[in-house]
Amino acid sequence: MSEYAADHAEWRSRRLAALKAPDGWLNIIAREWLSEGTVAVGSAPDNDIVLPVGPARIGTLTQDARGAVTYTPAEGGPPVVLELSKYAPPRFTAGSLLLEVTTLNGENALRVRDTASRKGDELEPLEYFPLDPSWRVLAEWVKLDAPKELTIDTSKSISTEVVASHKAVFTRNGVTYELLAIHGTPERPQFVFRDQTAKDHTYAACRFVFGEDLTEKSIVLDFNKAINPPCAFTEFAVCPLPPVGNVLPIRIEAGEKRLRSSN
Repeated sequence: MSEYAADHAEWRSRRLAALKAPDGWLNIIAREWLSEGTVAVGSAPDNDIVLPVGPARIGTLTQDARGAVTYTPAEGGPPVVLELSKYAPPRFTAGSLLLEVTTLNGENALRVRDTASRKGDELEPLEYFPLDPSWRVLAEWVKLDAPKELTIDTSKSISTEVVASHKAVFTRNGVTYELLAIHGTPERPQFVFRDQTAKDHTYAACRFVFGEDLTEKSIVLDFNKAINPPCAFTEFAVCPLPPVGNVLPIRIEAGEKRLRSSN
């Protein structure tokens, strides 16, 4: 096996492990928006947020007028003011449950995972196009003349505001294409895109690919590592959709295919 094929096989293993991890996307059992006030959380039917499994009484979440959230455990102990973060949501546990408060557009939501779930065992095999090294693309990494403010729709029809500062520019069969990086980090830009395989082989909404080997002037887009978004695996995810310029008029027959159950 070539070094590239071996590296890609290892990447696939890491991809599957991340999906099945305790903080992966397969075991989410609830996602509830929070508003100003106090809500009780637990599996008992008299809670404000009733969970399908877990302790009868987990505790309360209090959101103030500024959007700050405090967690008070039911079993006692001092209230904890959660440090809200878009990219690293605060977490706490109760029995087999992993709970976190996520933030989107300044609005908070409680997301709950059941780490005892068997959903990982039930996941159907992930299918990929045949490995094609030609789809590991060395692109130009172009800084925009000015940051571009965009309104991005999501899988839940919740518009979000993002700012793009760079685009990747690459050529395929003599034609030049561009993709805006609208998420991710400066070290690992994330591209949300859709290509013509969405009509028949890949997830209809979009796929994600992350930039690699970043320099000031270049970036690698390995479309063999293009993946389905979280909303392909759970109804409790909110996924960005591609901006208009990231809908490509070509078929990128590389990377992860849609789940058979979604065909």
